[in-house]
Amino acid sequence: MIDLVPLTGEPLALDLVNTRPHTPDGPVDLIATAEGLRTWLGLQADRLGGALPEGGQAPLTDDDLAAAVDAVHEVRAHAAAAIDQARRGLQPPEGALRGLNRAQRAAPAVRALAWDGAAVTAVPRRDGPPGVRLAAVLAEAAAELLTDPAVTTVRECAADDCAMLFLPAHPRRRWCSAARCGNRARVARHYRRHRAADSGS
Repeated sequence: MIDLVPLTGEPLALDLVNTRPHTPDGPVDLIATAEGLRTWLGLQADRLGGALPEGGQAPLTDDDLAAAVDAVHEVRAHAAAAIDQARRGLQPPEGALRGLNRAQRAAPAVRALAWDGAAVTAVPRRDGPPGVRLAAVLAEAAAELLTDPAVTTVRECAADDCAMLFLPAHPRRRWCSAARCGNRARVARHYRRHRAADSGS
């Protein structure tokens, strides 16, 4: 059975889509609850510029996260539908593109200028409730992937019981994770070989 720890390290849009892994018992939603979303956000915090509270700001409350779950799910559904088509070289559904555009427009990024004591810095800032800001950042990440020519190289894991997506750095990569699915496939092959050898003797 697939390990139910979120897969991270792919482009942010793929990490989002991969929060709904397939298991032998069916799809599982790793961000179905406020607590699940909090865990995933913790893993992605350094990639969510302008969406999460920073030093001196109050942290996200359970109510903030509960309100954000639906907005994040909506962006995930639009991103999954658009990426699924774009990676095959096909036109993404118009509704998915509209949904991603709508999420971005709800909390556009402004590059807030500040002096850090040595130089001027520009940090993305967004206004609005946390769920709206978070949805905007995630929709923007989907837009970045969808407009990158590399989107046509996005693959689905070759493991029979996994549907995770990944952007291969090497053309021979077959697994979402060598530790997760690659090892399971090697163990299964080893078991089958030894079982066949044992039954033939």
